[in-house]
Amino acid sequence: MKRNIKNIVWVSLLGAMTLQGCSLDEKNPGGFTLGNLATSAQGYEALLNNCYFGLERHFYGSAGTGDAAGGYMGFVEASTDLWTYSANKEGAYNHIFWMYAGASPNTTYTNDIWNSAYDGIGACNLAIESAAKVVDLTQEEKNKKVAEARFLRAVYYYNIVEMFGAVYKLDKVQEKSNYAPTRTAPAEIYRDIIIPDLEYAAQYLDKGDDKTMLPTKKAALGFLAKACLQSKQYTDEFLQKGLDAAKTLIADCEAGGGTYNTYMYPDYADVFKQENNMTNKEALWKYNLYADAAGYGSSNGNYRLNRNNEYFTCKLSTFGARQDNQESRLSGDAGGYEGTFMPTQHLLSLFVEKDGKLDPRFHQIFVTEWKANRNYTWTQSDADHYGKNASVVGQGLNTGDEAIKFVMPQDADYTAEAANQSTSKYLLVKYDDVYNDQSRNVIMTRGNGENMFRYFYPSLRKHNSTNFYVANANKKRNGNLNAMFIMRMPEVYLIAAELDIYLNGGANALGYINKVRLRAGAEPLTGTPTLRDVLDERGRELCGEYCRYFDLKRMGMFKDKSYLEETDPDLARYFKPEYALRPISTTYIATLQNGDQWQNPGF
Repeated sequence: MKRNIKNIVWVSLLGAMTLQGCSLDEKNPGGFTLGNLATSAQGYEALLNNCYFGLERHFYGSAGTGDAAGGYMGFVEASTDLWTYSANKEGAYNHIFWMYAGASPNTTYTNDIWNSAYDGIGACNLAIESAAKVVDLTQEEKNKKVAEARFLRAVYYYNIVEMFGAVYKLDKVQEKSNYAPTRTAPAEIYRDIIIPDLEYAAQYLDKGDDKTMLPTKKAALGFLAKACLQSKQYTDEFLQKGLDAAKTLIADCEAGGGTYNTYMYPDYADVFKQENNMTNKEALWKYNLYADAAGYGSSNGNYRLNRNNEYFTCKLSTFGARQDNQESRLSGDAGGYEGTFMPTQHLLSLFVEKDGKLDPRFHQIFVTEWKANRNYTWTQSDADHYGKNASVVGQGLNTGDEAIKFVMPQDADYTAEAANQSTSKYLLVKYDDVYNDQSRNVIMTRGNGENMFRYFYPSLRKHNSTNFYVANANKKRNGNLNAMFIMRMPEVYLIAAELDIYLNGGANALGYINKVRLRAGAEPLTGTPTLRDVLDERGRELCGEYCRYFDLKRMGMFKDKSYLEETDPDLARYFKPEYALRPISTTYIATLQNGDQWQNPGF
């Protein structure tokens, strides 16, 4: 089940900018009024649909119409220890990947996320307040629908509090715009809105089934555990509540999922298979948008539904055996796009276990081999770039042949492949052609010139898809119809481990972490886990899943540059502690009478 976002009846951007949300005092192109929307079940559904507008517009899968750096994905995964910009280049999207690279901060790029969040919050407030007026719903039905709106309101607030710090606490429909709003401390918003909303949602939402796209009880409990953990930055009062929520889901999962429909695939290889996407049992909350000949579920357009598959591939077309074409874009390896997210040396190092073996998840998570999708003959120039023997010049690759292969030193065939690197017909890229373990970064030069190997690197496969709506084949415009997994069950185990460290000194944390590792086929940890153990495991299991910025912020890794100097020295050059928060949009601030009180420090 999912909501039909096509039925959105209005959105008031001006209302969002004045922190009023979707107030019906604003211009209402649909001709509806609060009275006629709120009295019937059909009208109320339109209100509830509108709660998703901000979500589908600029959160999770959709980047909207502008930012090719990943939109929301850029906010929550870029400028962390796990990802650098494509080929480690600076100059493009410095505000996303390089903490502004020493330049004056861009203070308007947060417009979309800020406006969309408050549009969503305003719509949620309206749905929450209007439920009592609906005459043809039972009280039980009203409770479920209010729970849906309150869940979404908590998700919006969780995001903006963590990104921006103190924000305006808007928990009811305003009758008029407020041009002098005050900022409310994060702890108060967690205490008064986020935690109560998620508790209410956990009580009244449906259990759901494997096909459900709407929030369910397990989604609410999962986000409750997540929010209680994240609030550790401000208060310890919710830690036990978070651990209790996590343990409730874990107990259900290990007992067969009878109460909350929780599940964790026994084989990690099944988690991101295309055939498991729409009915994924492991996802606590999955969310997708639709498109067909009759319409589409994204106000951004019918080919901007879920763009996560575009962001993580390397620039394969740098090598002549690969080209960006429609077939490759639909193939499932995302090989037609020039992505923007490149794994850092630190991310890849996390997959090397203490015994020197490669974590079994590595090849499940990353694509490292690509076939030729056009015929190609080796040129002298390419041979020089990639260190090929003169005998390779003139040799050809046919469509379908092995074209590019990235190998890790821990791969079983590494020694043999490396020995033939200069004479193989395909382009072999060794780990140490791209990454330097001593300096912990990407190798930018080779000899006296550019290091062309750095354009080829392991490409995250978690978001890859073969399920597309072809909007315009000639322009290669394809809407990814796959569901996005906003949260998965393994994260609950890692949340429980971290909370157990805070509350119990880690007495039970090892068991939680090893549930995740043993499912993956990785060697179990021993001893008493540390917070760093949890952070590293979250990097392995959850990379590219909307978590890393929140993780580093919560664990204090943005208090100074020492952690980034250890894990991502290139990024550490530009780090400032103020950048743990995002700038509040100056476009918004300019509308306020007290705008001088609103900008975050450092901007």
